[in-house]
Amino acid sequence: MKTCLVVDDSRVIRKVARRILEDLGFVVAEAGDGADALDFCRAAMPQAILLDWHMPVMNGPEFLKQLRLEPGGADPKVIFCSSETELARIREVLDAGADEFIMKPFDADIVVGKLAAAGVA
Repeated sequence: MKTCLVVDDSRVIRKVARRILEDLGFVVAEAGDGADALDFCRAAMPQAILLDWHMPVMNGPEFLKQLRLEPGGADPKVIFCSSETELARIREVLDAGADEFIMKPFDADIVVGKLAAAGVA
């Protein structure tokens, strides 16, 4: 089974993403910040990660940098999901190892398209 970790400090966003991903056949886990997400990945590396940018404790870019240093951390497809609109900031996370970028708000069609583009749908 495909697994996806949804990392966002908003319970609403996690709930919406969970519903979309479960409809696509993913087993979904959730984390409210990058530190919790990193702990999850150390225990069980998911195939995909839907990642928010701005979170307490550890933000999305910090999590991504740490993830890619972990054993197996190069494997998950990471899709940033953020309200960031600056092209330079988006390029920053793509250069740091994100596979795709989704602008908030998002819907099921956008998530499906980005997962397909990343090779996990």
